[in-house]
Amino acid sequence: MSARNDNSASRLDDAARAGWLYYVAGNTQEEIAAKLGISRQSAQRLVSLSVSEGLIKVRLDHPIGRCMDLAARLKSRFALDLAEVVPSDPANPSTTLGVAEAAAAEIEKWLKSAEPIVMAIGTGRTLKAAIEQLTPMECPHHKVVALTGSIAPDGSAAFYNVIFNVADTVKARSFPMPLPVIASSTRERELLHGQPMIRETLALSAEADVSFVGLGDLGPQAPLFLDGFINEAELKALQKAGAVGEICGWAFDDDGRLIEGLTNDRVASAPLPSREGSLVVAIAVGEQKLPGIRAALNRRLVNGLITNESTAGALLLD
Repeated sequence: MSARNDNSASRLDDAARAGWLYYVAGNTQEEIAAKLGISRQSAQRLVSLSVSEGLIKVRLDHPIGRCMDLAARLKSRFALDLAEVVPSDPANPSTTLGVAEAAAAEIEKWLKSAEPIVMAIGTGRTLKAAIEQLTPMECPHHKVVALTGSIAPDGSAAFYNVIFNVADTVKARSFPMPLPVIASSTRERELLHGQPMIRETLALSAEADVSFVGLGDLGPQAPLFLDGFINEAELKALQKAGAVGEICGWAFDDDGRLIEGLTNDRVASAPLPSREGSLVVAIAVGEQKLPGIRAALNRRLVNGLITNESTAGALLLD
């Protein structure tokens, strides 16, 4: 019974999307089919279902309608190539529930490509939650490359580095970054990046067609601090320098500019791939991340965002 209800709810979600695209956004059925990755006949049936189920009135009477409006506004406001907004849980607006599933769906869409692609993967709690939602598949023609090091400060595997999880689930060729997330010195980072194997991995990451990254805040509960990658003094130094967020360890200020010196001199992560020739998607939710998300969008550190309703609404307030 539960599976049947889940399928029914998913069908209504699809119908709501199709109905919004057709009646609100003015897309043709051919355009809807292309955007949803379905046949024209399926698009036609979903549009009809949105009417027969009473989802279409003066407005779209379904939570997904407001989310799609917010996504469209985010794309326009920040010149994004992709924006996905899911409903928020009023009791817990920072939960990854819904966002993780939407991110997994977007990742799977890329992995279903018949043409070989290079997918780059960052790190983070929300991204890990998304990877755990992936459906097992066989993708030997794709390459998945890590953007960040996979070694924690104590020498163990970094818990939120997900490259191996992706490789196990989708059976794609994987290219981990066998490095500490933050090196002990600038000299150590230079020596590590000079190794032939690491140089090849860094070069591959620069060729990514699509990248999925988490975005961490740099407040008192900063993930980099909680997970032991930086100490309290380093965190306070970053805060004093104006840092509001980090992607793959790279700290930036509220203008989206990378902080000069400090821990950025020792970050062993690859630079983010070019946003001009590829899609770099941040998966992030929560009030504490708003300054970092806004800065990353304004500076175009990323050109894609998957978030929830409350976060999207806050981003559009000013």
